[in-house]
Amino acid sequence: MFKKPTALAFLGFGILLTLSILIFRPVPSFDYDFEQFFPLDDPDLAFYQDFEKQFESDNDYLLMAIENPDGTWLDSAFLEKSSQTQNQIRKLEGVDSLISILDFQLPVIGLFGMRQVSVLDWETKEKLEASREKLSQFQPSLISQDGKSILFLIKNNPSLSKEEGDTLYREIREVFRTNGIAPKAVAGKIQTQGDFVTLMQNEFGLFLGLSFILMFLALFLIFRSWWGIVIPLVVLVLGVLWAFALILYSGKPLDIMSVMQPTIFLIVGLSALVHYFTEFIKKLKAGISRDLAVQQTFQQLTFAVWLTIFTTAIGFLSLYFTSIPALKTFGLWTGLGILVIFLGLVLITPGLLYLIPISEKRQVSVTHKSSFLPILFSKIIQNRKQILWAFSGVSVVCLILGSQLNINGYLLDNLPSDHPIQQDVSFFDSQFGGSNPLEIAVTAGDQANSLLEYEVLQEMDKLERKLQETFGEREIISPLSLVKFLNQAQNQGSSAAFIFPTQGQYLRMRRYLKQAVASEGEKIISLDQKTGRVSTRIPDLGSLEMGKKRAEILAFVEQEINPDLLKVRWTGTAYLIDRSHESVTRQMLQGLSVAFLIVGLIGGFLFRSWRLAFLLLIPNVVPLIWMLGLMYVMGIEFKLTTSILFSIAFGIAVDDTIHFMSKLKTELSTGKSLHYAIKRTFIEAGRAIILTSVILVMGFGLLAFSQFGVTHFTGLLISFTLVFALAADLFLLPVLLFPMKKIWDQKVIGYSQAQNPPK
Repeated sequence: MFKKPTALAFLGFGILLTLSILIFRPVPSFDYDFEQFFPLDDPDLAFYQDFEKQFESDNDYLLMAIENPDGTWLDSAFLEKSSQTQNQIRKLEGVDSLISILDFQLPVIGLFGMRQVSVLDWETKEKLEASREKLSQFQPSLISQDGKSILFLIKNNPSLSKEEGDTLYREIREVFRTNGIAPKAVAGKIQTQGDFVTLMQNEFGLFLGLSFILMFLALFLIFRSWWGIVIPLVVLVLGVLWAFALILYSGKPLDIMSVMQPTIFLIVGLSALVHYFTEFIKKLKAGISRDLAVQQTFQQLTFAVWLTIFTTAIGFLSLYFTSIPALKTFGLWTGLGILVIFLGLVLITPGLLYLIPISEKRQVSVTHKSSFLPILFSKIIQNRKQILWAFSGVSVVCLILGSQLNINGYLLDNLPSDHPIQQDVSFFDSQFGGSNPLEIAVTAGDQANSLLEYEVLQEMDKLERKLQETFGEREIISPLSLVKFLNQAQNQGSSAAFIFPTQGQYLRMRRYLKQAVASEGEKIISLDQKTGRVSTRIPDLGSLEMGKKRAEILAFVEQEINPDLLKVRWTGTAYLIDRSHESVTRQMLQGLSVAFLIVGLIGGFLFRSWRLAFLLLIPNVVPLIWMLGLMYVMGIEFKLTTSILFSIAFGIAVDDTIHFMSKLKTELSTGKSLHYAIKRTFIEAGRAIILTSVILVMGFGLLAFSQFGVTHFTGLLISFTLVFALAADLFLLPVLLFPMKKIWDQKVIGYSQAQNPPK
């Protein structure tokens, strides 16, 4: 397969494929949709999708805080300018509604029926001054807690694409600019997704460039020859081009997880090339001709390299068996991309090595023959028991520490705390009650015909008082809020009357209920009045704290709310994201189980022994346990984006073990004793394992500098885990192999009989 004519034919095919991609270039697109992190198999997702159709999305809004830089916002000129801005925004295509204190109206019931009266009137100084008394009711919903800012709550069309959302946000900002107003803080989906995508594009290019620089330096330090730099760079550039072409031709946009893919593709490919090139140079130095060295190198190593590439891909592909769409697509396309990188290695590298002139007389060794590995091996032999106790002790401590890790995630986990988006969200949390939607679905019980029946409203009032007690005083929009507004209307708009009505007050307002539902309630209560929503905004407290508060409220509902009158169920996008974080244990076990199973099958097939296959897993489970302890020490909590790293780290870490075991199998097949075969493997494979581990650690270490949480933690934790895996392969694996002498002897006899069958 790797003889010169075949290799040159493969190279020609690779060139044609590359030219085709360059001629029919795929168009890259970037997208960010946090709803891709919702668990697909969660019944709460199906419930929310029906809820969203009936009412509206709780996530398609934009919060904009406005402050008068020249003084109080209760200034006629500023209010006029703000009102003009508001009216222009309402006319923009894609804006469904805009709510603000500027034209907010309250119902007032008089002799001639119900009419709407504006809360704020700045036509004259006297009217503006009279408006002040009504404003406290709207703190902190439409007016900030400190009274210095007002809020524009812009609801956009939920069907807007990412590009349409970007356009709408630019148009809104332009309206503010032309009117000479600069928003103090902004938070919302169309703004966040635009900023996320910009940051993604910047980091994608940054890490792609840094990865190439790192590769160049690594190749220079390892091989110190021009062809040892040029050939790997060409191969890896083409491999990455093919991998991303496959992703883009599928129509998949690049997302937040894609930031990691260039670095992953490059360092995985580079570590594979190091194995090929070290063996190739070794053969050249032994006096073998270049053509024969190329052929023998690729014939001897391709199966072992394929196994290591395959197990790395499996670490990512195992994510496809989770229930989170973002993780499924990331795992699938990263795993396939790694396999494409391998395809590029075997199609292009041999042909280039045949074509490019390489001096066969004098080659610089990859590493000088090291004396520290034989010395290290002797130390390991002498201290086998101490090594076992040390690894066991550290693993037990890490398990104990890891068991204390909390599962906790935030909506904006992926951004650093000092990012402008985080700062704006913090402003809304402190001044406007929060930016995170809280949604509860309410349904009339079996003994009720409508949510607007007095007995049902009493139950709803209990629920809302519990919400106020749990989350603090805030505006809550619900069927009950319609009734409270009507009670206020019966009392000439007095804010003190925005309370639950007495039965007599309720009876007097009943004739206005239908009118109120028709004008204000279509997004709050269904037409048949049997289902509705209880909606407010709260700070992002994290899934751990919110889980406790939800449990507290559900316990209250079970004890205090009559289910025959009112049924209560949590829903909403924030709830679904929290559910995703809460499912991390299941997601992690699903991914790891698939990875363990496949690697175990590979080990069993390769060595024809399930005991050896199990042994192969041990030095790769230990680094995962140590990663648990490291997370505790570094204060890193379990969340969706950190739980997936275990299966990824396992798939990458197992490569060195497979390389070690494959080399050991080769040594044993020549008839060497177990002790001598382990020693030769340790010295020969040890150098390559150390080199590839250093490359992988440096590559993933780059990702630790990302501003995205998922990318940062991937780089940080996998880098440490690879160091732990290297220690396990060099120290623990040889110690575990010595007691397997009987099994290995049987295997050696089996290999010998297979090669020399009896006549």
